[in-house]
Amino acid sequence: MQRAPFINLPLHTGHAPAYLVRRMIRLSHAMSKVIIDEYGQMEFLRRLSDPLWFQAFGCVLGFDWHSSGVTTVVSGVLKQALKPHIHGISMAGGKGKKSTSAKTDIPLLAQSSGLSSAKIDSLLYASRMAAKVDSAAIQDGYSLYHHVILFDERGNWAVVQQGMNPRSKMARRYHWLSGDVPNFVREPHSGIISHTKNSSVLDMTALPSEENQKVCLDLVKSDTNNLKSSIYRLSAKCTLDRWFGSDMVDASGYEMPRRLDWSLFKHIYDIQPSNYEELLSIRGLGGATVRALSLIAELIYGAKASWNDPVKYSFAHGGKDGVPYPVARKVYDESIRFLYGAIEGSEIERDERMDALKKLTNFSERMFPSSEIKISPS
Repeated sequence: MQRAPFINLPLHTGHAPAYLVRRMIRLSHAMSKVIIDEYGQMEFLRRLSDPLWFQAFGCVLGFDWHSSGVTTVVSGVLKQALKPHIHGISMAGGKGKKSTSAKTDIPLLAQSSGLSSAKIDSLLYASRMAAKVDSAAIQDGYSLYHHVILFDERGNWAVVQQGMNPRSKMARRYHWLSGDVPNFVREPHSGIISHTKNSSVLDMTALPSEENQKVCLDLVKSDTNNLKSSIYRLSAKCTLDRWFGSDMVDASGYEMPRRLDWSLFKHIYDIQPSNYEELLSIRGLGGATVRALSLIAELIYGAKASWNDPVKYSFAHGGKDGVPYPVARKVYDESIRFLYGAIEGSEIERDERMDALKKLTNFSERMFPSSEIKISPS
């Protein structure tokens, strides 16, 4: 019996060997140039915002196809390979402490690309809000440790960031694209890839959470003492079981944060945010505050939030049995053709081209043995 193809992102330690990194930098430089010359900078950003294409790209470059290191290594390689004067793409951020460098890198890189101060402010806001959403508005148990933002000469951008779950020792990658984000708190992702869907994930960006967002906003704009009273009403109970019927399958997500910063609530009251995105953007507002407000809005005022995991990809291009979603054959085949063309058009040595095509073939066969696309490196 053949297993349905899927992608896990187990946390791996260690470093990619220097010889491999040098090869990856050279190959990614050449492939990126072909893609951008042929299809434009925005299309390159769009491809990177596709979790499955990003995974395949990392495989072609030579990294483990199923490792969490795909994210950090490919991002690190691209940061060295992309040259603004050649590709027209700049990249800020990185892994660990480097992830916070985006706020200082963006103005320097954007100014050298001739972007206006308004565009720079927009990029800084996008970088900060993408990180805020995936760390506070979506509470899925994964802590962000990697964040990069890529942008072109017009200010279009893509964000790739990753979180880790220490308990399961797995990673989850979040993808964003500027053209897909009219609103940072309304289903803004171009894709989220993970090993599985979890239960009891608070997703304040889901459409079903819209009414909950409105009540949260009303709560913070009203008398702080009333808000404090509501929180104490919930916190005074050892459990929240009494709020649920006997058919409630999993109430583990309904846990009120133990500590809250009341000076922050006073600060928010003074600001009087006009919408939920503005509320979330306030510095100092984190996951605990988001969760407390959401629980009050749902359990006391009846405005339900979404507790469904927003992960979009846990299988590569779907499974043959239609789980978790039907096979996207055309999407898969087009992705392979696209990468094949980029490799063929790259200015690299013949041996490197053959090696890259072999890796693409291997990835294709692992992900979808029945694919109609057959690659014969020669």
